[in-house]
Amino acid sequence: RMFSRVIGALALASLLSCTGSIGQTGEDRGPPAVDPLLAVESAARRLTQAELDNTLRDLLGENSAPASRLLNEDEFRPFDNDYTIQQASDALITSLEALAEEVARNVVDDPARRDALVPCTPSTPGDEACFRQFLEAFLPRALRRAVTPADVNAYLPLLAFASEDNPAVENDFYTAIELAINAAIQDPELLYRVEKGAAGSTPGLYQLNGYEIANRMSYLLWSTMPDDALFAAAAAGALETPEGRRAEALRMLDDPKARAQLHRFHAMWLGYRSIPHSADLVSAFNRETSALIDRVVLDEPGSYLRLFTMNETFVDDALADHYGRPRPDGGEGWVSYEGTGRAGILGHGALLAAFSKFEETSPTQRGILVRTRFMCESVPAPPPTVDVDQPPQGAMDALCKYDRYAEHRDQSSSCAGCHSLVDPIGFGLENYDVAGRFREHDDGLPECIIEGSGEIVSVGSFNGPAELSELLVENDYIDACAVQQFLTFALGRPITTYETDMQQEMVDAFRAGQHDFKGLITDFVASDRFARRAQERL
Repeated sequence: RMFSRVIGALALASLLSCTGSIGQTGEDRGPPAVDPLLAVESAARRLTQAELDNTLRDLLGENSAPASRLLNEDEFRPFDNDYTIQQASDALITSLEALAEEVARNVVDDPARRDALVPCTPSTPGDEACFRQFLEAFLPRALRRAVTPADVNAYLPLLAFASEDNPAVENDFYTAIELAINAAIQDPELLYRVEKGAAGSTPGLYQLNGYEIANRMSYLLWSTMPDDALFAAAAAGALETPEGRRAEALRMLDDPKARAQLHRFHAMWLGYRSIPHSADLVSAFNRETSALIDRVVLDEPGSYLRLFTMNETFVDDALADHYGRPRPDGGEGWVSYEGTGRAGILGHGALLAAFSKFEETSPTQRGILVRTRFMCESVPAPPPTVDVDQPPQGAMDALCKYDRYAEHRDQSSSCAGCHSLVDPIGFGLENYDVAGRFREHDDGLPECIIEGSGEIVSVGSFNGPAELSELLVENDYIDACAVQQFLTFALGRPITTYETDMQQEMVDAFRAGQHDFKGLITDFVASDRFARRAQERL
């Protein structure tokens, strides 16, 4: 164990020098070295908890989600992969060491997993030929690149240590395997996506190699390491052409891992990744929303705007009862929204539950949801002196919620400026409670009739999710915001003002392509800029 700690400490030593954020993208550093239309800046991106868990699952058969259990939770802004806020710390290194030790031990203690990983049977405890054969098979997948003899030789001393004649310690060949796995898990090249690329004639512009492109593709589309087919495409040079990348992207989008990634992307973007309801109800909500995403993006690819305007939804008997709708034939299926005031994903319980507050709907929080997640606008934070957990103080005695929010509408109030942008939107969704059920009045207060009238200031009025979705679609908010959110997720950081031309180019192409989201993804992967990186500003 002491030796594995030394190996881990050496493997992660370089992280200790990173005491601040990695890859700062603050624009006070001046313009980028390369036009973002050619390539965008990127930095070493540490795998998120989800990415690390998925990678250990696919690399080692580890299904216990160790990163989610042992590492601090990633910060969601709204995505979990913003590398500009990633920190390297002693606490992180200690946690990663414990994780590596646990996973390596689990693999070696499981004969089936161990034998699947080691392609030979050792003849002696110190069988160097078999150990080398293991390293030559394992390291390219662990480091996600072609390895050199020097890479392999660096691990060979582990065999001598593990098989030395020491009566106090029961070591053998598989102890060396355990140490090698332990060390590889802590290697920065496993934990980070490191991109170097080859310099060309344009200063600051680098062409990525096949393995670097494969990593970009796999973590964007699957949230995990490349599979054998993608590694083979990288080795053959197929990913260095737009046609090769497009072909692989289409193959990858047919994999169930792509569906899981699309579900996760939307859950983070639209804020419903964690909602406070029973496990059964949350599961039903997730099936409903996932079915719509699958249908619109992959199963019946066409206009992505249907995600927001679809006139039917997928429910089982329990969710139909929850919504007060007729049960579907066969116990689950698609049912009409007709007569409900709902449409698309904004009519789903998952979305309507996402930005509630405590056990009550919050017009303010729902308005913030629409402004920030559907319209991609910024909403100023409240002053530090305001207790956001308390209702408006001037209306504490009011019975009905609409009256309690009167202070927010009072133009003499310091709150009015911001709340006028969000509260009217939220009140247009008040007919739907914290679990997405329709109601005619405030909970438990039949005298407080809910009109459900809402407004997006300077855009238009609406009543309910269907009319709100229509308003957002017709005024070109949804498609532009969807592209911005996808690009933010793909880059692993916020978009800078220098990249707005690139963003607008993608929006224009998205609209010209009839809002095909699958096409948006494959076009982005096939673009020349996807296979390049620009030098970071210092």
